[in-house]
Amino acid sequence: MKVIIDTSSLLSLVRYYLPFDQKTKLFDFIKSEFENGNLILIDAVYQECEYTAQGLVLKTLNYLKEKEFKKDFKLPLKTKDLLPPSTKKFYNLLNDNFRTPLSRRLNDAEFEERKKEFLETADARMIILALIKKSKKEEIVIVTEESENGNDHKAFKKIPSICKMLDIKVMTLPDLLKIYQGIDIEFK
Repeated sequence: MKVIIDTSSLLSLVRYYLPFDQKTKLFDFIKSEFENGNLILIDAVYQECEYTAQGLVLKTLNYLKEKEFKKDFKLPLKTKDLLPPSTKKFYNLLNDNFRTPLSRRLNDAEFEERKKEFLETADARMIILALIKKSKKEEIVIVTEESENGNDHKAFKKIPSICKMLDIKVMTLPDLLKIYQGIDIEFK
């Protein structure tokens, strides 16, 4: 299974789990998942990690800043030019189903601007990458701490809501850690 990880989950990892990882088992496991390509870090999430919480994720997972590590394991994955499979269908869903009530009050020009901005976000890029992987019959999941509820006054629904419509599996970091076998984490 391939896992596309969101900024919120990486932040939870470094704030709430790694401080208790005295023997660095979890730290080492996460690093190995990046190395073997099972854990996918996209460019837009990496950019968010640079400024979210004063760069805490990249300070803690310091190997993600190392040039050689990034080069050897092709991180972060470039997603700027990705197009969703069934592009027309995706854009129809974007225009109709992914919108929040707030976006329905925008005029056409305002909505088009918000749509353009949304497509540049980490959320949209993760979803598009997941659609591409899914179309290639790869087992893919997006890991995020977002919930379906609320929209933070945004024009588009949150990751779990959109993924539910697209039949893309979504889980939280605790759910992911439960299914990983053999990490045998001890918290003291």
